[in-house]
Amino acid sequence: MKAVDMLKALGVVVCVAVASSAYAQSSDATTTTDSAATAKAQKSATKKTDRKLGLDVRKALAKAQGFDVSNVFVRARGGAVTLTGTVPDGSQIGQAEEVAKGVAGVTSVSNKITLGVQGGGG
Repeated sequence: MKAVDMLKALGVVVCVAVASSAYAQSSDATTTTDSAATAKAQKSATKKTDRKLGLDVRKALAKAQGFDVSNVFVRARGGAVTLTGTVPDGSQIGQAEEVAKGVAGVTSVSNKITLGVQGGGG
């Protein structure tokens, strides 16, 4: 009789242990899913912020006196702005960098703009 009671008690302990383990795993899975969703939301927000900063820099360049923005490309990542493309006048290369540095949110500027010949002629 005592052996049966002992086996029942052992069975209860095993069930509790298994249930605890299963609960811990399911809550870990939920945490992982939540952090993945949070990371995805942060990545999306970062992309949106970078896109807005790039557009802000491009608008500032378009407003700059005598600056030809038609062949200039702006890419922003976490406040770091990269300018690429060509301009018809060498003085516009430095001007583009100064204008970009003046935009709120820009932490650094990598200026890869080169002097280019405008199309035309024929």
